[in-house]
Amino acid sequence: MIRVNLLPHREEKRKRRQQQFGVLAALVAVLGIVVAGAVWLFLDQQEQQQKANVAYMKGEIDKLDKQIEEIRKIREETASLLAKKQVVEGLQSNRSEPVQLLDQLLRQLPEGIYLKQIKQAGVKVNVVGYAQSNARVSTLMRNLGASPYLENPELVEIKAVLLDNNPNKRVNEFSMNISVKRAKADDGKAAGKGAAKPAGAK
Repeated sequence: MIRVNLLPHREEKRKRRQQQFGVLAALVAVLGIVVAGAVWLFLDQQEQQQKANVAYMKGEIDKLDKQIEEIRKIREETASLLAKKQVVEGLQSNRSEPVQLLDQLLRQLPEGIYLKQIKQAGVKVNVVGYAQSNARVSTLMRNLGASPYLENPELVEIKAVLLDNNPNKRVNEFSMNISVKRAKADDGKAAGKGAAKPAGAK
């Protein structure tokens, strides 16, 4: 009977399998390292791209902030210039106002009334004077109310006083407020537009 010893053959086969397993494990390890490196490289590129995007957005925001600041300064300068322009226009339009005021007061002043003091603050004018009677003060108020340049006459106070402490010189001292009529800017603009139309235009 022939006997065959299979132990060396099995041992050799087992060693080959171990070698194959070792090679396969090494390949898997290398493949895992390659995959991990590829993933890390991809994530690093994404992070760098995000940082670049953030830096770009910050730069654009800084530019917009500078532009907004410049626009704000321009608006402030424009508002300041418009305010100065309005002041100049107001001064030019009202420079003849004191002359008109004095002229109207003299024109509307009835006999028997003497003006002592005139104060103006904006469109408000306070007039202090002497009258021989209350009726003359009423006449003055009616005249001022009918004036094309003055309006809203209002009697503040009227009282009997002695001139130079002389009992024979008793008069009525009065204080009165009136308003000056000023042409509105819109009316002036409308008039200017109307004047700009050619002759015969509807």
